[in-house]
Amino acid sequence: MTRLLTITALLICTSAGPAAAQDQGAAVAAQSGQVLRVFFDCSSQCDFNNIRQNVAFVDYVRDQSDADVHVLVTNRGTASGGREYTFQYIGLGQFKDIQQRLLYASSGTDTEDDQRRGVSRTFSLGLAPFLLRTPSAAQFSMRHTPPSGGATPAQAQDDPWDFWIFRMGASTELNGEERQNSQRYRVNLSANRTTDRWKFSVSSNGDFNNNEFTLSDGRVVTSSTKNWDVTGSTIKSLGEDHWGGLLRMQVRSSTQSNERIDARLSSGIEYDVYPYAQSTERSLVIQYSVGSAWVSYFQPTLFGKTEETLGDHRLAAILALRQPWGSWRASAAYSAFLHDASRYNLDFFADADVRLFRGFSLNVEGSYSRVRDQLYLPAGAASDEEILLRLRRLATGYRYRVLVGFSYQFGSIYNNVVNPRWSSTTGRFGG
Repeated sequence: MTRLLTITALLICTSAGPAAAQDQGAAVAAQSGQVLRVFFDCSSQCDFNNIRQNVAFVDYVRDQSDADVHVLVTNRGTASGGREYTFQYIGLGQFKDIQQRLLYASSGTDTEDDQRRGVSRTFSLGLAPFLLRTPSAAQFSMRHTPPSGGATPAQAQDDPWDFWIFRMGASTELNGEERQNSQRYRVNLSANRTTDRWKFSVSSNGDFNNNEFTLSDGRVVTSSTKNWDVTGSTIKSLGEDHWGGLLRMQVRSSTQSNERIDARLSSGIEYDVYPYAQSTERSLVIQYSVGSAWVSYFQPTLFGKTEETLGDHRLAAILALRQPWGSWRASAAYSAFLHDASRYNLDFFADADVRLFRGFSLNVEGSYSRVRDQLYLPAGAASDEEILLRLRRLATGYRYRVLVGFSYQFGSIYNNVVNPRWSSTTGRFGG
């Protein structure tokens, strides 16, 4: 979108570059006597330093209670590998009657700079209704930037790739010291096609690790883990707003899970209580799936199996909210094998980041799983090396994780200044 037809308003400061933007922003502040106060609220994938440097004709504040407008930004990945940003402008105080929503989508081929420019441009455009009510309104104008070469935006029917996106990658990581070294190799391939009605995806990943340790008595201990998978899925929109269907195939192998081959086919359906168009702000999804798998093991399991066919099903509910007061995610899931209901897994998760009052935010994260479905565990006790190096899964009846934290901020309400000195230094001092 950054290269297509663009109406650029309020960007006399932005397009002039950071230094000019700061100077002109200061001039606006000095002449008007009243500068729009903005609380810019983006949890991820936003370069706030770039925003402050290039959109300098407003004051940025640290708390929404000090703002004239609360700009809540949410984003999600797109089929092309880019990101779609949703900007919600929530007027406060004298501007409380102004509410609006803007969208910006970057392409998967856009550079980081292209994406940052698109975000700051869209953010600026949305401020227009608020700025028009301030004494500084006369300082702004509108400018039209035509597409380069007079080209027109490509239409969907002109796409020679028919919406298919392909990606591939590989990496090697080598680490070493005098008495230990490690090597890690990763590969991944994927192909995706997404339209309003259908989503097709195929992906493969490989992760191979080798580690070597020299102990105090001279013994050398080596460890090796190999994990790979190939997954394909087809998702169909069932209706306009709430229903979706899934067909999924997966083949995987994991030395840690004692699975030489795990080939699985499953299908499922989901219902979102809220329309899918609101998914960046809120969603409450109910999912049910059923599947069948053929599994071959590296070692005989606790139940004497070297291979077996298993059927299972899963029911899950997932809630996600992103609102001006903060964010909340929670889920509950039940899964079990069809041949034996006593072999099941219960999983609960919750994550909340909530602004309770001025400057004070509470963060809580927790998960708990009741585990009764470890059919893959190999017979025999794990050795000390296997336990310490995590070379195999261990029998357990539960898993949990808890995190509680808070932050409190006080002092100046303004958040305008950017000083990057030394922050980009990558070197180290000392040993």
